[in-house]
Amino acid sequence: MNFTLKIWRQKDAKSKGAFEYYKVENISADTSFLEMLDILNNDLIHEGKEPVAFDHDCREGICGMCSLHIDGRAHGPGDGATTCQIYMRKFKDGATITIEPWRSAAFPVIKDLVVNRSAYDQILQAGGFISVRTNSVPDANAIPIAKADADESMDAAACIGCGACAATCKNGSAMLFVAARVSSLAKLPQGRVEGARRAKAMVAKMDELGFGNCTNTGACQAECPKSISIAHIARLNREFLSAKLED
Repeated sequence: MNFTLKIWRQKDAKSKGAFEYYKVENISADTSFLEMLDILNNDLIHEGKEPVAFDHDCREGICGMCSLHIDGRAHGPGDGATTCQIYMRKFKDGATITIEPWRSAAFPVIKDLVVNRSAYDQILQAGGFISVRTNSVPDANAIPIAKADADESMDAAACIGCGACAATCKNGSAMLFVAARVSSLAKLPQGRVEGARRAKAMVAKMDELGFGNCTNTGACQAECPKSISIAHIARLNREFLSAKLED
């Protein structure tokens, strides 16, 4: 398979970026998208050119580092999958593929396809934790939790913090990410103690970092590689409003 790649190139955060075109040839249909970029970079290096910078780590759909906008879709043409789980058989032979970094004011470009997603880390540091004395590990059944609550908490905790929700949202909102983190703790007794403080602190930090407001378009849920439901946003709103009423 042969492809034309239209890739965003940007020297650094202060430089002006632009699209550049590259050809890759004889690519197997079973090659992953990141492996295809590896092949491109190998060719560029042999030609004495600067390789394309892009994020990657586990390449197993776990870490969310491989965050790219491909042909206008976060993570590319697949549902419930990260970029590293996309294979070239998803594209037509001879196609032109447009590859961009996340487009969000809160995720400034560092270089080429790499963006600074530390804003999510700052939101987590504001309240995405519980403060407890750990001591020795307690028995697993020491605090009974209803299965429905445990399942819902685990579904929310599946969020990998890749940033696809904010990059996809027309408002650049991080509500799905914040909601998933709040919801994963709100459904557990260990998380209820600091529930009010958590909701206020994380929403405040989200606003401070320049993320937009949620208008419930559902685009975040549609592009989330872990299919996190926007129902968690409703819980975040309830948690936040309850905390404000308590004040």
